Amino acid sequence: MKNAKIVVLAKQVPDTRNVGKDAMTPEGTVNRAALPAIFNPEDLNALEMALSLKDRIEGATVHVLTMGPLRAADIIRDAMFRGADGGYLLSGREFAGSDTLATSYALSCALRKIGPDIIVAGRQAIDGDTAQVGPQVAEKLGLPQVTYAERIVEIKEASLVIKRRLEHGTEVVECPVPAVVTVNASAEACRPRNAKRVMAFKCAMAKSEIAAAPESEAALRAASKPALQIVEWAAADVDPDPQQLGLTGSPTKVKKIENVVFQAKEAKRLTASDCDIKELMVELIASHTLG
Repeated sequence: MKNAKIVVLAKQVPDTRNVGKDAMTPEGTVNRAALPAIFNPEDLNALEMALSLKDRIEGATVHVLTMGPLRAADIIRDAMFRGADGGYLLSGREFAGSDTLATSYALSCALRKIGPDIIVAGRQAIDGDTAQVGPQVAEKLGLPQVTYAERIVEIKEASLVIKRRLEHGTEVVECPVPAVVTVNASAEACRPRNAKRVMAFKCAMAKSEIAAAPESEAALRAASKPALQIVEWAAADVDPDPQQLGLTGSPTKVKKIENVVFQAKEAKRLTASDCDIKELMVELIASHTLG
């Protein structure tokens, strides 16, 4: 296998460690502007698997495909700092409010235009926890898929041998390419940002970012160097059916939102006396914490 074109499906997600009362909109969608944004953790595992494939396949390239607002270009830059060759940003109001079905449809339209040999994605995103987008993309593209991937065991001329991590053990499977592979958090962690690549690609920008500050030094550098230009596509660029995009194409509807606040129970202060230890053991056994 030579000159493989590898695409990583990645998502910029809200940091669920900082969820507050304004985390959701009245329409039941995530209020992304109210939450800090991070690179989806399992997508970083997927990026590492893609970069390791690049290291092992002569002439291979790795690009990131993400769908989101303009600020989602941050994770493409992050991926470039770690070793990716570039990225594609699918952005526009038409995609707003997409559930997994509409998201996978939009991504599959973009992937048909890119034409990758191997598509790698994280198992699931922390803002949805559905693990549906990767498999749905595979179905829409008519490609074989391997889920719960942990390690690429062997690369053959027209297939990959992959170790999967399942609930009660592991299995090794062989899959022909082109294919879609979704990656577990148990896979190898992503390599850190490389200082030289940070300096080389810190000015990488999408066309809307360049247009927003055309006279800035970063924009001038990005505009003059193709290697610093992140490909940005609107809906019209990937030729979709508009009825399958965004809220219109999303059959999942949120009917009710509750803000649940967990409160600590009454605290107890125990000594090292035999009486207090016995009382604690009785309480833990009664609550089935032990036994």
